[in-house]
Amino acid sequence: MEQQGIEYLRKKLMSHKDRVDMRYKQYAMQYTDASVGITIPDEIRRRYRSVLGWCAKGVDSLADRLVFREFANDDFEVNEIFQANNPDVFFDSAVLSALIASCSFIYISKDANDDVRLQVIEASNATGSIDPITGLLTEGYAVLDRDEHGKATLEAYFTPGQTDYFPAVGKPYSIENEVAHPLLVPIIHRPDAVRPFGRSRITRAGMYYQRYAKRTLERADVTAEFYSFPQKYVLGRSLDSKPMDSWKATVSSMLDFTKDADGDKPVLGQFTTSSMTPFTEQLKTAAAGFAGETGLTLDDLGFVSDNPSSVEAIKASHENLRLAGRKAQRSLGSGLLNVAYIATCLRDDTTYNRSQFSRTIPKWEPLFEADASSLSLIGDGAIKINQSIPGYIDGETLRDLTGIKGADGNG
Repeated sequence: MEQQGIEYLRKKLMSHKDRVDMRYKQYAMQYTDASVGITIPDEIRRRYRSVLGWCAKGVDSLADRLVFREFANDDFEVNEIFQANNPDVFFDSAVLSALIASCSFIYISKDANDDVRLQVIEASNATGSIDPITGLLTEGYAVLDRDEHGKATLEAYFTPGQTDYFPAVGKPYSIENEVAHPLLVPIIHRPDAVRPFGRSRITRAGMYYQRYAKRTLERADVTAEFYSFPQKYVLGRSLDSKPMDSWKATVSSMLDFTKDADGDKPVLGQFTTSSMTPFTEQLKTAAAGFAGETGLTLDDLGFVSDNPSSVEAIKASHENLRLAGRKAQRSLGSGLLNVAYIATCLRDDTTYNRSQFSRTIPKWEPLFEADASSLSLIGDGAIKINQSIPGYIDGETLRDLTGIKGADGNG
């Protein structure tokens, strides 16, 4: 594939950066939606601006279940590379960034001791041209450092066998390597032929339902002011009487009105207060739509049901989330395997064939932890299957099903 050059990749990154930054703001609950209401003035709406974390919940509910374990059939000892790069933080950071922005990038380099380093770079700071067959980049570009104003102070352009660095101060320099691919590897969530760099967990539909719920909360908050202090009125007050203090009339528990010279007295009344029930129903409708979009339940969004659910009931209600998690494990696992392949080539200063890593398999912990009931059912099933086919289920298979490692270290 013909290389486009660093200028092309700079423009490509700028064209996608705003959308990535917007999704990070949605995740951080810092995004301000445009006001679309026609009844509440903007200055009032700004006082009651609502904050909702459903998009963050949609991402975290899946990210927290995607726990990477290790690479099985590790013929090239790639697990050692990841163990030396703070795996508890590295894997979680790579997965979370990929779910938010549809992809993340791993920058691979060597330190002063000639050890391989792995650094996660979010999609707002890296891009490239991808090979749709291997999932590796043919060329890549990343902003490795920015100043406090967001201006790039160190850029890197990745090509096979070489990485070019462009500092803001000083002369550009290059570092060569023996790897036949760029040292920038994408970790992609749900890629397809149309979107080779994947799809974000924060979808347009999810953002709409959250925006709809935020507008409902703002309207409910404004209405609550009138609900707490209903508007009152007085009819037939004499023109000669002293003006009434509106605040006193609102908070006072007793008001005294006397008859005038003609023996007439004013008539008191109160406007009908708005009910808060429609807002509750609207909020629940928005929650149901968001839950259906993300594979969650209303319980996950704060609408707690009366009856507590068992683990099996939770699994059944989260079937769509389970399927999304299995899909994410496949797509993200492929990217992590590419990272292992490139990192191994860099460590050994050898260009291995990618087919040599076909036996290396990414292993994940179960999406749902097994409870006592599940362990009992799995144990009974394993005994019956092994009676029919001896040795069919071993310790490794049981660990894949339960997430529990055996006492002897196997499985």
